[in-house]
Amino acid sequence: MNDSPGWASPGSAPSDGQKPAVPRPAQPAEPADQSDPASKWSKEQPPAAQWSAPSGPGGHAGPPQQQPAPKWGGRPQGGGWGGPAPVAKPGVIPLRPLGIGEILDGAVSTLRAHWRTVLGITVTVAVITQICDILIQRHLLPAPPEVDPNATPSEALSQSFDAMQSTVINAAPTFAIALIGTLFTTALLTMVISRSVLGRPVTLADAWREAKPQLPQLLGLALLLPLLAAAIMTVGILPGLLLGGAAGIALALLLGTAAFVAVLWLMVRFSLASPALMLERQSIKKSLSRSAKLVSGAWWRVFGIMLLTMLLTFIVSMIIAVPFGLIAYAADDGLDGLFTGQTPEFGWPFLIITGIGAVIAASITYPINAGVTVLLYIDQRIRREALDLELARAAGIPGYGPQQPTDTTPGS
Repeated sequence: MNDSPGWASPGSAPSDGQKPAVPRPAQPAEPADQSDPASKWSKEQPPAAQWSAPSGPGGHAGPPQQQPAPKWGGRPQGGGWGGPAPVAKPGVIPLRPLGIGEILDGAVSTLRAHWRTVLGITVTVAVITQICDILIQRHLLPAPPEVDPNATPSEALSQSFDAMQSTVINAAPTFAIALIGTLFTTALLTMVISRSVLGRPVTLADAWREAKPQLPQLLGLALLLPLLAAAIMTVGILPGLLLGGAAGIALALLLGTAAFVAVLWLMVRFSLASPALMLERQSIKKSLSRSAKLVSGAWWRVFGIMLLTMLLTFIVSMIIAVPFGLIAYAADDGLDGLFTGQTPEFGWPFLIITGIGAVIAASITYPINAGVTVLLYIDQRIRREALDLELARAAGIPGYGPQQPTDTTPGS
């Protein structure tokens, strides 16, 4: 089991068939006299308004110090006559099971609280990936094949196949660049968010030092999931394509739909593998198994949150991309290509302006996507494993057991 407070290894998780080895809030030192009317108060009282000092640059916590009163949530825990027991909030989320609004707010709050570090990561990665993408599109990708409107049905089918092949070839470098960019942003932002949950500062150097050992495994995971999805879709569509004719098309549609449903189910089931791999220092196989156990029984909830996040980030991206796209058209083609129906010849002004828009959109959407995934992972562990108690201990909240004098990141 990891020595890191807040992130228990799977071996001690209830999802693996064991009870969570997490500390419970300390009980009163002396039992109250049962004859005293005051003894009717619940024994589990909220902890005192005291915080330990946040970790320093090296990640080690200092001695406990008196801090301002913490922010409290409203998680009902069956308190005494005084109503629900308060819930500590040392960082961007309250330490209790989260609602979808709190998950989204936690992702945005991380961006606000650590904007220098977050934007330093996202802007740097987005600029590098966009420059590489622009250079590849301008100098390396072949021109799309010409389409003959007067072609015969057989020639039209051949042209469609050539166009599809050209699209796949042109999209491959963009996909590879996006995969590498997503790899680095996911790794670094996961470490930033894990510290922001505890209310502790983090620099870009800290995030890189903590994420670097897991980058090879994360790369393997990032490659495995798309390949798995592509293999399932190929198995589903290939029999219909080989059969040909109307029956083959119908079979391809039927089996392709079934394959798509299977891919969707697997992608949601494995959606928490990335934070499990980074925060628990797991292998690829164990992180997939870990994600499957955390999502088990909550597939629809995880799917709904992921779908809503994708929708929100898509809307944000479109709000940014559409104005930049119009400006790029105006600067490059004068908007004539939009009304003539001809394929415009994109030049440097178009690629540069749209690249700037893509960088701005990525700087906003990357932290939200990563934040929702990590906070959803934490939320599932809170619901299944009482991780909130261990996080409260790691944050140094009195009454939850002694704070471990170790770094908050696993494996340190």
